[in-house]
Amino acid sequence: MARLLLLEDDMNLSQTLCEFLEDEGFEVVCVYEGEAAQEALYEKQFDLLLLDVNVPNINGFALLKEARKAAVATPAIFITSRDGLADVESGFASGCDDYIRKPFALKELLLRVRSLLRREFGHVGSAVVALGEEVAFDTVGNALHVKGQTHPLGRKEAQLLAYFLKRRGEVLSHEALQEALWSYEETPSETALRTYIKNLRKLIGKEKIVSFKKLGYKLTTA
Repeated sequence: MARLLLLEDDMNLSQTLCEFLEDEGFEVVCVYEGEAAQEALYEKQFDLLLLDVNVPNINGFALLKEARKAAVATPAIFITSRDGLADVESGFASGCDDYIRKPFALKELLLRVRSLLRREFGHVGSAVVALGEEVAFDTVGNALHVKGQTHPLGRKEAQLLAYFLKRRGEVLSHEALQEALWSYEETPSETALRTYIKNLRKLIGKEKIVSFKKLGYKLTTA
């Protein structure tokens, strides 16, 4: 199942959304204020963010803006009663992928969630992405399934593979990969990056991650 982060300070609405999305097959982590959402973002991996704006401590716009600066590329939908054009502009300027005004139909939210997940990973309601014959990546469990065997991945390795998948077919520079893996509080390591790529190649095949001298790397799932 895909993992969603839900930031909503209205307890009743949060419970309603959580129960609805779980019934639709998603794992939902619920938080009720901005700082808790910020902590969750750096502790766990999510497939999608659902963010209210007017919440305690850090509002949704500021939260997502800081997350984008820290190279958190997880798709995000704002769910808010702030419905003015300036608010919508602020939402997209802070890095959201969609904006839905309250009140909204649960079915509409579901359609938007599935649409973004389909765009990111090519899946709907499932977090397992095929990488080739007998090779699949569980984006929630952070594991590779290779020829019937499960291989757990480290957090950075899972982040790296997820980023490759989102940008599949593109040559990604060393700098871009480092920005995707290390937050502003961490020190990037070229040696560690090479180690993560080496470990992934051992599992999915060297030919799946192509190296381009002085340019970077590209994931191919063909």
